Amino acid sequence: MKSSRKKASLGIIFVILAALIWGLAGGIGGMLIDDGWDPFMVSFCRGAIGLLVVLAWLAMRSENSGLTSSRLWLWSSVAGLGVAGNFSFYFLSIANGSVSVAATLMYCAPVFVFLVSFALKLERPDLFKWCAMATVILGIVLLTGVYEGGAGGVTAIGAVAGLLSGLCYAVFIFGFKFAAPHGSPQAILSIALSVLAVVLVWPAEAGQGLKILETPAWPWFLALGVFGAGVSFILYIVGLNHTAPAVASIVAMVEPVTASLFGVTVLGEHLAPLQLLGMAIVLVTVTASSVRSGK
Repeated sequence: MKSSRKKASLGIIFVILAALIWGLAGGIGGMLIDDGWDPFMVSFCRGAIGLLVVLAWLAMRSENSGLTSSRLWLWSSVAGLGVAGNFSFYFLSIANGSVSVAATLMYCAPVFVFLVSFALKLERPDLFKWCAMATVILGIVLLTGVYEGGAGGVTAIGAVAGLLSGLCYAVFIFGFKFAAPHGSPQAILSIALSVLAVVLVWPAEAGQGLKILETPAWPWFLALGVFGAGVSFILYIVGLNHTAPAVASIVAMVEPVTASLFGVTVLGEHLAPLQLLGMAIVLVTVTASSVRSGK
């Protein structure tokens, strides 16, 4: 009993650390973009450097990898397309809005999971879920200020990109879910991040990536990749094995909150009162829906 409780506690700590790192990764990405770096280059470096960390994990835990399974490669590739879109649209949203808004919009991913689950008949819609989605839409309207043509520097591109980052994250979730029975998490992540690197190598103009080593920004790129796409994914997956989905949904709120605090305190972003209200509505509603679904 004590052993299981200890594992559960460690699991929660690992999930919290992963969410905290993801929140900080959004802030670091915002800093790099403010310095003039292209969102696609930031996304590519985050994924490519993270791939090296995950490959090291795979090398240390290579048993039962499932790398000979065609289904593992198929669904892991879908997950890779999802994470490539998630990273790219997230940083594109930051470039055209703010870290706070982008992180909150990405946190809407469970809403897209609901919609895809309804379409695939994996989950049955009910009144609570429809009301939750309507409430999230209200929060998004307040957060982005679309009712008055944008607020707080949020452009239409920033708002749409933020929502697309959430949609792509949902694609990653489904790809990972369907790949899981056919191989190990480290194998799935290795394939997924390899697909990301291949997909983003052209839009990121990765051939010029060596210039990063000649700038003072290289430690931030290294930290973004090692922790923002490597260590954090490992912590999250290991932690999730010992954490109830409902609990994980609650602690995952650490990510948008951390990113928002980073944006306000470090990057000097400002949110109007209605935007703060919209953010609170989105975070509370999505978390409550995820908890209910997890139960």
